[in-house]
Amino acid sequence: MIDVITIEVRSPDAAELRDAGRLTVAAYLADGHLEPGDDYGDWLGDTAGRAGGVLVATAGDTVLGAVTWCPPGSPHREVARTDDEGEFRALAVDPAHRGRGAARALVEACLRRGRELGLARIWLCSLTEMTKAHRLYESMGFRRVPERDWVPDDAPDLVLLAFCREL
Repeated sequence: MIDVITIEVRSPDAAELRDAGRLTVAAYLADGHLEPGDDYGDWLGDTAGRAGGVLVATAGDTVLGAVTWCPPGSPHREVARTDDEGEFRALAVDPAHRGRGAARALVEACLRRGRELGLARIWLCSLTEMTKAHRLYESMGFRRVPERDWVPDDAPDLVLLAFCREL
């Protein structure tokens, strides 16, 4: 039986921001989505560089997970292209706290922020092997948009799948 917990999603304080960076890198490493020493790991861990966009899911004083919210104008957007589109990236939940609703709560917070800004849609991209995450996104109304799939310039063997949710 899974313990019932109350999850709060909010902007982090300075200590939680550091915890969010460590947690995100650790989760990507644990899932095999990042190699030690990878430059992307530096970006994932640099939550201070994304401080205005990072949200954390907490239960009490424990950071369960984090996400980077990228509204119009954010330099961290990758697939959102217009001023009526938002995006989120780097969604991660501590493996010890998975299955308790933290990822869903973080995505819901991004959707809520998009609605508050009057955006038309929210985008995300995901690795092909992140099938559990894909199921979550699809259960929340996201759909695949293959024409927006893309390959990063610095990782030509990596295909990122695009997902979109109309608001």
